[in-house]
Amino acid sequence: MSRIGKVPVTIPDKVDVKINDSLVSVKGPNGQIEYKFTDNVKIEIQGKEVVITPKNNSKICRALWGTTRAVIGNMVKGVSVGFTKKLEFMGVGYKASTAGNIITLNLGYSHPIDYKLADGITAKIVKNEIELLGINKELLGQVAAEIRALRPPEPYKGKGIRYKDEIIVRKAGKTGVKA
Repeated sequence: MSRIGKVPVTIPDKVDVKINDSLVSVKGPNGQIEYKFTDNVKIEIQGKEVVITPKNNSKICRALWGTTRAVIGNMVKGVSVGFTKKLEFMGVGYKASTAGNIITLNLGYSHPIDYKLADGITAKIVKNEIELLGINKELLGQVAAEIRALRPPEPYKGKGIRYKDEIIVRKAGKTGVKA
């Protein structure tokens, strides 16, 4: 029994959920998301809740039960509240700026890097912090990971792009010869 799958997803006010076979469409104040799920789970609306149940007791149905519930929960939260990821960059001369849906990053390379944001993702830059906003949690995490991969944090000086709450374990450098 899935502990997560058993819990129904409550639908807040101003959010509209429509189910057509295995296609779930969620519309709210922040936007609209559609996702096609597998036929191994049954998705129903009961009052102001979305209830997910497995079609049978097979291993694949039970595995997808909790996953489906979590994805639908993230869809509802995304269109009502939204998601945020914060990245910070550290290093001498590291800068970032936005122009429309393009982030220009100066990360110590010989050239600036222009990163085009995916549709539905916006960015705000304050000092050495990049705040990514979006309604699709999966896409937001992918964009944050791609930006972090442009200059991952290094363990000696801590330079690079990291998540706001990420802890970088620092290594000791060379100790030199003692005379």
